[in-house]
Amino acid sequence: MASMVGMDFKNSCHPELVSGSKIHEIESMQKIPLRIMIFGRSGGGKSTFALKLHKHCNIPLYHLDKHFFESNWVERDYQEFLEIQQKIVNFETWIIDGNAVRSLEMRYCRADLVLYFNYPRWLCYWRSVKRLFNKDSQIDDRAPYCRETISFRLLCYMWGFEKRVASQITFLKDIYPQAKFIELRSDENLRELEKELLK
Repeated sequence: MASMVGMDFKNSCHPELVSGSKIHEIESMQKIPLRIMIFGRSGGGKSTFALKLHKHCNIPLYHLDKHFFESNWVERDYQEFLEIQQKIVNFETWIIDGNAVRSLEMRYCRADLVLYFNYPRWLCYWRSVKRLFNKDSQIDDRAPYCRETISFRLLCYMWGFEKRVASQITFLKDIYPQAKFIELRSDENLRELEKELLK
């Protein structure tokens, strides 16, 4: 599909959540965002949506886990990872999928649109287990020989994710108001967003 970057569109979704699930406000945006940051609890569907958005809008897609880890889940030197990430962020257009919580600001400060996948813990746990046996082969978000796995460390990371990033989100929203921030708590929220971004 031809690139949609820079094309006019109306009513891109900016949800304010009522009772944690319903969107009650839709704001207009002038163009398809050039730089889209996607993060959130593992198992929330970030990579799946990132791939869908990439295919539809023809915006380059980068999965941070491919760069944070080397083969067999060995962590890359952190400074090297930051340098790789900075090079990606400096590109004119991108979709960046991944957490790397310590460097959220590096991406946020350049983003036009920030999507925070904050789905319920139980659902993310279930999807993480399901992914062990039924992962979309088109999602190329791992370094070589990094097979899908679930560890106690990962489960703890998922459990405390919302609390871990809460203060950062508040801070970043305040100092980078140009980035449109959308929190997605359910598939209903995501469908509303897709109606606008994937027209």
